[in-house]
Amino acid sequence: MTANGRRLLVHDGTFAVLAPSGDIAGTPGTPTLDGLFRHDTRHLSRWQLTLDGAAPAVLVPAPAPDREADCRETNPATAVLTPPATGEAPPGCTLFREQAVAGGVLTERIRVVGNDGGAAPVRLSLTMDADFADQLELRSPHHAYPRPEAARSAVTRPDGIEFHYRRGADWHARTVVTADPAPVETVPAEATGSAGTACRLSWLLEPSPQGAVELRLRVAALPPGAAEAGSAAGAYGAGDPASIRAQLAAARHTFVAAEPCPSRRTARPELAAACERGLADLAELCVTVPGPDGAPLRVPGAGAPWFLALFGRDSLLTSFFALPYRPGLAEATLLALAATQAGTVDPERGAEPGKIVHEVRHGELAAFGQVPYGRYYGSVDSTPLFLVLLGAYAEQQGAEGHQLARRLEPQARAAVEWMFGYGGLDDLGYLACRPGEGGPADRSWKDSPGAVCAADGTVPAGAVMVAEVQGYAYDALCRTAELARAAWGDPGYAGRLERAAAALRERFGADFWLPDRGFPPLALDESGRRLDALASDAGHLLWSGILGQRRGETVGRRLLEPDFFSGWGVRTLAAGQAAHHPLSCHRGSIWPQDNALIALGLARYSLRAEAARLAEGLLAAAARCGHRLPEVLAGYDREEFPEPVPYPHTCSPRAWAAATPLALLTALSR
Repeated sequence: MTANGRRLLVHDGTFAVLAPSGDIAGTPGTPTLDGLFRHDTRHLSRWQLTLDGAAPAVLVPAPAPDREADCRETNPATAVLTPPATGEAPPGCTLFREQAVAGGVLTERIRVVGNDGGAAPVRLSLTMDADFADQLELRSPHHAYPRPEAARSAVTRPDGIEFHYRRGADWHARTVVTADPAPVETVPAEATGSAGTACRLSWLLEPSPQGAVELRLRVAALPPGAAEAGSAAGAYGAGDPASIRAQLAAARHTFVAAEPCPSRRTARPELAAACERGLADLAELCVTVPGPDGAPLRVPGAGAPWFLALFGRDSLLTSFFALPYRPGLAEATLLALAATQAGTVDPERGAEPGKIVHEVRHGELAAFGQVPYGRYYGSVDSTPLFLVLLGAYAEQQGAEGHQLARRLEPQARAAVEWMFGYGGLDDLGYLACRPGEGGPADRSWKDSPGAVCAADGTVPAGAVMVAEVQGYAYDALCRTAELARAAWGDPGYAGRLERAAAALRERFGADFWLPDRGFPPLALDESGRRLDALASDAGHLLWSGILGQRRGETVGRRLLEPDFFSGWGVRTLAAGQAAHHPLSCHRGSIWPQDNALIALGLARYSLRAEAARLAEGLLAAAARCGHRLPEVLAGYDREEFPEPVPYPHTCSPRAWAAATPLALLTALSR
C-alpha cells in the first residue's frame, strides 16, 4: 500500500499505483504517481470505471483495510463495487474487479454478477488516457522539461485502443489496450470533454438472472524498442489475473522456499515470518537488466514506487544481506554493476574511470540527456561496496566465487584505482564526498540536505569525509587483497592493498574519534575538523571492522543507550542534539538497513546481547505491519508510543529493508 490508501502492484520493473476502487484518477495538472509505469514512463495516466454514467461505490477495497492485510501480497488485487443504491432499493448487480501486473502488462478481469432475477443491462464504461509522463518529472513537479518534436495520439482498434507518444525519429512509446468482448462504443476525447488523447470505451453487459458476465482487459506498456503487444508480456502477461496469480505465486514460492530456507534456520517465529515476507518482496522488486555480455540479469531494484531500478548502493547492500541465502542476487548485481562501470570522465553524471554506478534510469528525460540519471555516478560508497560484495561472494562460494572474481578482475582493479585516485585516498587520505556544480556530487547514504552535519546542525562546505565510507574503504582493501592472493595470483598487489588498509586504519583511529565522548564523529570537513554529531554511521564501522576491539565494544554498547535506541531501532542521529529531528529523513529517523549493518557489526564484535535486543525491536516493528519492515520509521520512543510511527514519505517495499531480516538472522546466528 502507498499513501492515501493507494494500492501498489509491482513485478519485474513494472508497477501500478491504483485507488482502492482500482481506478487511476488522472486529474489534469496533478503530479501524482497514480498510473501504470514501465521503464520510468507512465503508460496509463487515467483508468476510471463508471456504471450507467456514475462512479460505483466501493464495498471492499483491495487489500482489506486492516494493518496486517495492507502488507500482504496484493498482486493481483480484488475490489468489490456496486452501483449507487439505498437500503430500500439495493443494487441490481455487484462488480468483482481483479487486477494484476506482470511482464509489462496490467490485466483486469471484471465480473458483473446479477443480484436478482430481473437485473437490467449495465452500461460499463472506462475512461482512459496515457500521458507518457516521465517518473522523474512527477517527482519534481516544479521543474519544466521542454519536449521539442513530441506528439501524442490515440488510434482506435476493433478490440480497444492504442496510445502513441513520439519524440523525434527514435523515441516511440506505446500503450495498447485490448478487451474481450470488444467495446460496443469508443468515444474520442472531443466527445468526453477531456483534453489530450483521453477516450471512453463502453460495453453493454447483461448478466443472466442471478448469474454473471465477464469483461477482460489487457494494457500492454511498450517502451521504445519493446516487442509488439502480442508478445510483450512474456511468460505472465498473456493470461488473466487469476492465471497470473498462480504463476506469480509459484515463482514467489520458489524464491522464498528455496534452499537454504531462512525461515527454517530460526526458532523465532517473528524472525521467520519477517524473512519470508522480505523474500517475497524481493521477488517482486527484482528488475531485469543486461549484464556484461548482454544476457539478462535479475537484480534487486531499490524499491517501489520511486526507485524501481538498479541502484548501486541499494542493490549491493541488499545482495550482501541476502548472500548466505540467495547468492544468485549477489552474482547478478556484481555482473550488472561491472557492465555499467564508468570508463571516462563526465562531470555532469559524476562519472570517473573505475567508479561504480549509483543509479540507472530508462525514461525519456534520461534518454535525451535532460537529467543525468541514464547512468548516474553520484555516490561515494558504491565503489568500495562493490569490492566488499565481490570479496564476500568469493569467500562464501569458494571455487565458483573465485571464478567470478577472476572474471571481474579488471573491474575490481579499476574500482581500487578509483578509490586511490579520484576517490581521494591518495591526496586526502580518505574517500571524500566532493561538491559539484549543483551541490554534493558524491553522496553517502545519508543524502538528504543537511544530513551530514555537526551536533548543532552546522553543515560543512567543501569536501566531506564521512565516517562509515572510510570503513567501507578499509574493508574493500582487505577483501580485495585476499582476492589478489587467492584468486588472481598476485601477492605483490595484495601486499600493496594490505599496507594501504593498515595505514588507513591507523589514520582513522587518530582522526575519527571524540576523546571526550568516547565515540566517532559523523565526518571530517575539508580542513580536518571533526563534525561532532553522534550518528548511527558508527555502527557501520563495526560491520567493516575498522575499529579496534575496545573501541568497537564501547561504540556498540553506546548505540543501545536510550538516546540512540528507541525500542524499535537505532536512530540515525542520537536524541538530545540540536540537529536531531524524529521525523527527518536522516537526522533522527530509523532505517532498517542502517540497523541491519549495526546488527552485523555488533555480532562481529561479539556483542550478542546487544544484537539480540536490536533485532527484537526491529522485528516488533515489522510484526505491526504484516512482518514487512518499512523503509523508514520515525524516531519516537517505543515506551512513549507503543505503536511505531510511520515516516511520512516512505517508499515501501524497499529492497534493503526487505533483506534486513536476513541480515538479522545472520547476526543472531554468529
